[in-house]
Amino acid sequence: MRIGEELDRIASADSVHVDIMDGHFVPNITFGVDMVSQIVRHGPIPVDAHLMIEDADREAPAYAEAGADSVTFHLEAASAPIRLARELRAKNARAGVALRPATPVEPLLDIIGEFDMLLLMTVEPGFGGQSFLETMLPKIRRARKAISDAHLEVSIQVDGGVNRETIERCAEAGANVFVAGSAIYRAQDAASEIDALRTLASSHGH
Repeated sequence: MRIGEELDRIASADSVHVDIMDGHFVPNITFGVDMVSQIVRHGPIPVDAHLMIEDADREAPAYAEAGADSVTFHLEAASAPIRLARELRAKNARAGVALRPATPVEPLLDIIGEFDMLLLMTVEPGFGGQSFLETMLPKIRRARKAISDAHLEVSIQVDGGVNRETIERCAEAGANVFVAGSAIYRAQDAASEIDALRTLASSHGH
């Protein structure tokens, strides 16, 4: 009920990761495009919109139009992911593609250069506070190797169970963008927790 204050608490973060859920792709409902445009207007940091929604092809462009700096849709929910990524970029948003834990990364690697970011979910999407899935670390490594081998500048984002214990392993595996929800909002001091996580990630990254 105090989302503006909660945004101000994380003003030192690189961006605010906003989970959009529709009750269909995941069994939960959160924000829609109107709320995202208000979060964009409030600031103080860029909005990274993660769309856990069906029919991404039709719905995702509205989030770019609402001012999200980055829009990530799920590969499982898009019938024309390359076309959608190009449409998002044409609307001045960075285009991200997300995979659920059980979705293999390999079919995406041939087209990974079409995206600015690959989001590898490290929990099943839909609810906060879940435990990190250790089994996702090899997937991060394989994705980073393919991106490096192709000499591409594609970020790898991890989302789910990211905290002081897990962020180092994600960074070592090749992730370079980290979504932390509970770890930051349950901390006494959100800003110092952001600093601590950033320091751990940068000291273990490639």
